[in-house]
Amino acid sequence: MKPNAPTCPTDRLEALLSGTLSTVDEALVSQHLEQCPSCQRQLETLAAAEASWQHASVYLRDDPHDLSSISQLDLEQHAIPAQITQVLDALDPTDDPAMLGRLGGYEISGAVGAGGMGVVLKGIDRALDRTVAIKVMAPHLATSGAARQRFSREARAAAAVIHPNVIAIHSVCTDTVLPFLVMPYVGAASLQKRIDSEGALPLADILRIGIQIAAGLSAAHHQGLVHRDIKPANILLDKGIERLVITDFGLARAVDDASMTRTGVIAGTPQFMSPEQARGEAIDARSDLFSLGSVLYTLCTGRAPFRADSALAVLRRITDSDARPIAEINPTVPPWLVQVVERLHAKTPPQRYPSAAYVAELLTECLAHLNQPAEHQLPEELRMASQRKTISPDKSKRFAATLGSTIGVAIAMGLLVAGIFATSTFNWFSVQDTNESGAAKTNKLDVVSPPTLLPAEEAPPSTTTVVRPNEIPLPWEAEEPKLQSWDDQLGPVLEHINQRILESNAL
Repeated sequence: MKPNAPTCPTDRLEALLSGTLSTVDEALVSQHLEQCPSCQRQLETLAAAEASWQHASVYLRDDPHDLSSISQLDLEQHAIPAQITQVLDALDPTDDPAMLGRLGGYEISGAVGAGGMGVVLKGIDRALDRTVAIKVMAPHLATSGAARQRFSREARAAAAVIHPNVIAIHSVCTDTVLPFLVMPYVGAASLQKRIDSEGALPLADILRIGIQIAAGLSAAHHQGLVHRDIKPANILLDKGIERLVITDFGLARAVDDASMTRTGVIAGTPQFMSPEQARGEAIDARSDLFSLGSVLYTLCTGRAPFRADSALAVLRRITDSDARPIAEINPTVPPWLVQVVERLHAKTPPQRYPSAAYVAELLTECLAHLNQPAEHQLPEELRMASQRKTISPDKSKRFAATLGSTIGVAIAMGLLVAGIFATSTFNWFSVQDTNESGAAKTNKLDVVSPPTLLPAEEAPPSTTTVVRPNEIPLPWEAEEPKLQSWDDQLGPVLEHINQRILESNAL
C-alpha cells in the first residue's frame, strides 16, 4: 500500500504565516507547499476567509494604478472592492470630517486603487503640507512573514534609486499592523491606460517614453537592482510624456541577493517577461531590457507582443517563438525602430544591447534625427535599416508576380539565343565539312590525273574562287542581323517590365 503524502501540521502553517519558523524549517515547509495542493488550500484558509480570496481574485488587476480616486462621496454611493474596504476599516479615527481616517501621521483622503501587494491610498502629510500616495499591505497578507519581507524589500529597493524617472520613497513603516510606505502622489494615469484609450502612439512619443524608461532602468541597474516587472501598468505618466516614473519595485531584487529568489520560481507579469525569466532561470539587468522591448512593441502596435489563451501558453511563446513583425501591424513604424525592438527581443541576453544606458543614448540620437534630420544622422548601426524599404503584403505579391514574369522572359530569351547559336554553329561546321570534302576530291583528281602543264602564255585564266579559313564568317557574325532583330523586338518588352517594377516599388 502506497503511504500517504506528508502533510504539514496546522501549527507549522500558522508559524509560517507569523514568521516564527527558523530559516531551515521555513525552506522545508515552503518546498512542501509547492508540491502539496491540500496544504496550499489549508494555508489560504488560515491566511484569510474564502470570501476575501474571492474578492481579491476579482479586484486584483494588472494595473494597480487606477487613479479614479475614491472619496467620501464615493464610499456612500458606490460599491468598493473588499480589499480596499478592509484597509479603510483598519484606519485610525480622525478629527477631520473630510478625511476617511488616519494612518500614522497621515490623513487619508481617498483610495487610489488595489495592487498585488495591497492598496494605494491618497493622503496628506500635515507636517509638510503635501499630498502623498501611501501603499498599504493588504490585511490578509500582513500576517505572512514572507509577504512582509517582500514588502520591506520593495521599500529598500526603490529608496536606493534616486532618479527623476523612478518613484521616490519618502518613508516606510513596517512595525505596524499594516505595513506601509509613502511615495509622492502622481496625479496621472498609467501608460497602460493611455494605450488602452489611444492604441499605438506617435513615433516621437514612443521615443521619449523609451528614453525615460531606459534612463530609469539604468539608474536601478547601477544600484545592482533588477526590476523584473517592467510593463505599461507600472509606468506612470506625469505631465503627459514630458516625465514618467517607474513604480512597483515589489519584485525587484539585488542581482547578488540569491536568498530573495529561489531558482525555478517565476515572478512577474507573463506577457512582459524575458525568456530566462519565463523559464525560472537566474536573471540579470538584461532581462529588464527584454521587457523594455516588449513595452516599445506595445507602444508601436497597441498590443502586447506575446499573447495566448493561458499564462503557460504565453510563456511558451516567449521562450520558443518570435513576436509578430511590427510592420505587419503598423507599417508606419520606421525599420530602424523595428531593429531596436528586435534586438531587445533577442532570446539570449548576450544578443541584446549591453545596457539600459546604451539604449537610452541610442533612442536619444534617434529622436534628434526625427526632429532635425538634416543636422542629426541616425546612429551608424541603424542607418542600413533605414535604407531598407518596408514592403506591404499586397505590394510584395505584386512585386513577386512582376519578378516572376521577368524571370520567365529572361529564361525564354536565353533558350532562344541558345537555339539560334546552336543552329548557326551546326550550319557553320556543315559548310566547313563540305569545303574540306570538295578540296579533298580535287586533290585526289590531281594525283590520279595531273593536268598538263602549259606555258604561262597559253594557260587559260582560272575561274576558281579560293575561300581562306579566316574569311569564313563565324556563327555569331552570320546570325548578328537576326539577333539584332530580336533585340529590337524584345527591347520594348523589357522596358515595360522595368516600368512595372518601378511602379510596384512606388506603391
